[in-house]
Amino acid sequence: MPVIEVGSATFGYDEAGSGPAVMLVHAGLADRRMWEHQFGALSKRHRVIRFDWRGYGGSSDAAGEIARHEDLLALMDALQVEQGALVGCSDGGAHALDVALAAPRRVTALGLICSAMSGHEWPAQALELMRERMSGAVPADRLRHYGDRTAASVAPADIAAMAEANVRLMVVGPDRDPAELDPAVWELALEMCRGVYAREWNGPLFTERHLQPPARGRLAEIRVPTLVINGLADVPGIQEISALLADGITGARRMDLASTGHLPPMERPVEVTGALSEFLAAV
Repeated sequence: MPVIEVGSATFGYDEAGSGPAVMLVHAGLADRRMWEHQFGALSKRHRVIRFDWRGYGGSSDAAGEIARHEDLLALMDALQVEQGALVGCSDGGAHALDVALAAPRRVTALGLICSAMSGHEWPAQALELMRERMSGAVPADRLRHYGDRTAASVAPADIAAMAEANVRLMVVGPDRDPAELDPAVWELALEMCRGVYAREWNGPLFTERHLQPPARGRLAEIRVPTLVINGLADVPGIQEISALLADGITGARRMDLASTGHLPPMERPVEVTGALSEFLAAV
């Protein structure tokens, strides 16, 4: 597994192909394995790089204060990617968007898939849905100790329960049944999400510093071609952000995928890869 040292951190990554660079930025409940189909297909015409965030997969732990968008820029520097297209899913989309605002000359295009957005204020209805679907997965007192890293140990059953609650809500979607997912997608999503909680709850404390001012209110500054992909079975709060991005970024293209939750690159790999290939070819 290739790794690269960037400052005080070590990042696990994969690279394939040659041509214009494409950076794939995974979702917060996943790791770089979610891009398997896109990584292979896009590398036929592009230099494609996928990596694990700090605290994920093959990368070193997150500790202290970190800034995900700065990590992405530093990784581009270390891999000598002067300019590239950034394709991000969920929070990975937010990181890509922040890089496009912080260093616009470095970004040639944006692919924002079920994306988050820095500075976005979640509506009360969205927060209530998350509390309703996930609050009972792990008892509140244990969850608090896991969060502040004061637990004597982390129970594997709690990791599994929280991961399943997260995957049921986000990857499946609030109004679907897990049986509607390909079993392989369901199993990999669970495996990745379990890894997220295991690393976070057993790792050191850290805080995230976000872009200031954040992306919210600055979408008109984005001047690169942008593709917004939205899953119509995703949680409503995420779909609202997709609408904001598509409407707020000049010239943005929007693609809605029916019966698709929060990880379209895994659930609809052929459609997502095809859309990205066409979009990047036009860029």
